[in-house]
Amino acid sequence: MAASLHIAGIRKVFGKGDKTVEVLKKIDIEVAPGEFLILVGPSGCGKSTLLNIIAGLEEPSEGELRIAGKNVVGVAPAQRDIAMVFQSYALYPTMSVADNIGFALEMRKVPVEQRKKRIGEVAAMLQIEHLLDRRPAQLSGGQRQRVAMGRALARDPQLFLFDEPLSNLDAKLRVEMRAEIKRLHQVSGITSVYVTHDQIEAMTLGSRIAVMKDGILQQIGTPDDIYNRPANTYVATFIGSPTMNLIKGHVDVAGPQGRFVFNGSTLEIPCPSVAGDATIGVRPEHVALVPDATWRGEVSVVEPTGADTYVVVKTASGDVTVRTSANAHWKAGDQVGLQVSTEHTSWFNVQTGVRIE
Repeated sequence: MAASLHIAGIRKVFGKGDKTVEVLKKIDIEVAPGEFLILVGPSGCGKSTLLNIIAGLEEPSEGELRIAGKNVVGVAPAQRDIAMVFQSYALYPTMSVADNIGFALEMRKVPVEQRKKRIGEVAAMLQIEHLLDRRPAQLSGGQRQRVAMGRALARDPQLFLFDEPLSNLDAKLRVEMRAEIKRLHQVSGITSVYVTHDQIEAMTLGSRIAVMKDGILQQIGTPDDIYNRPANTYVATFIGSPTMNLIKGHVDVAGPQGRFVFNGSTLEIPCPSVAGDATIGVRPEHVALVPDATWRGEVSVVEPTGADTYVVVKTASGDVTVRTSANAHWKAGDQVGLQVSTEHTSWFNVQTGVRIE
């Protein structure tokens, strides 16, 4: 049965005296039963440390951690009824796939017939029934990761933890395994926490995403919330590829019939309710290249990606990336106009970077 996860005021400090480093700074997260939460952020932001605290591999310096309503601070990992999948597959090389999957069940003294049945169910779920007699050395990277997930899944845990499980795979396998992990969660319904630095994985896998930086939770929300309503300029630029365009300027006229003035041009666009300095944020797909637009620039780079073409335009207020169709005819040196969608803008405080609603 899926369990809830309650993280309240979690701090983690390493070192002593003058050499202390605060890695986690008062993290508060509620994970509902059956939810798939993604912890995303750059290296060193504290996401793996938080996952290790949930697993019991690290103890928090302060705060409360509850799994299914039970306080597990100080409880050994083996007593938490969790399963963890690591970046390294950590399979037993001398055991068959079936024995690797069933190892935890064997350690729990589960009867042989019951164990065989569970191994068969997990293998069918992961579509690896034909691999049960093989050894890890005879498997591809993607197959090994499936076996590692199968070993964790066989225990039927109340909480599933993933620590960057796809980092060792090539690009094609990463895409395949993302779909496999999502399908697995839909079938099993186990509450899951997944750590990654890859914002594409975060957007495609999670029912909610927690964005971290420097041990601080920057924003938590659905992929749609994070992408379309970023809480600050850090989230705006970390989530999304290419990143959100940010232009600093001044709200000259506030409100729905507003006017935003910046280096090189003026936009007649709905603005925040208070005039003053502000930063406007707009995604590449919400900027269009229009010949007669008043905001102008020069094409500096054209990047075909197959389905889309990204055009980087050099303007007086900085580079702006525009997402265009695959058959875009623009080339470096072209003089172009830029038009912003009035319905898809974000506004931020210039000093703090915090979102202005």
